[in-house]
Amino acid sequence: MINGLQYYGSRVDVWSCGVILFAMVAGYLPFEDKSTAKLYQKILSGQFQMPKRLSAECVDLINKILETDPDKRLTTDQIKEHPWYQTYQPVCKSQGLIIGQNEIPIEPSLLGYLERYGFKKDYATQCLNRNKHNQVTTVYYLL
Repeated sequence: MINGLQYYGSRVDVWSCGVILFAMVAGYLPFEDKSTAKLYQKILSGQFQMPKRLSAECVDLINKILETDPDKRLTTDQIKEHPWYQTYQPVCKSQGLIIGQNEIPIEPSLLGYLERYGFKKDYATQCLNRNKHNQVTTVYYLL
């Protein structure tokens, strides 16, 4: 996009996800500079430093996602097949909660925090069980 080339949504989105993945595992963004011109130059050249603490598989995946040539960049299907991605499989096989069918699990320690904020435990439990969308449930889910 910075080059002014045609926009290919999925290819650009994969690259953006690579930036997010890098930030999640490194703790900082891959491309940074106070000067916008220098920042764009770093992005266009794919110039960034990988933290040494990352595994070889993680580094490989990020490098292939942050490939500057969109035609060489991994697709989402290729990412799902990558060894690093395959390493981290979901622990929970549940399909999640179905509102109206499943009871929402209530964490007692969070109810204790709600009480500290002035919400009564019984009322909070009622709101959660009825899937209310109010201040009580909002604070609960934020906690």
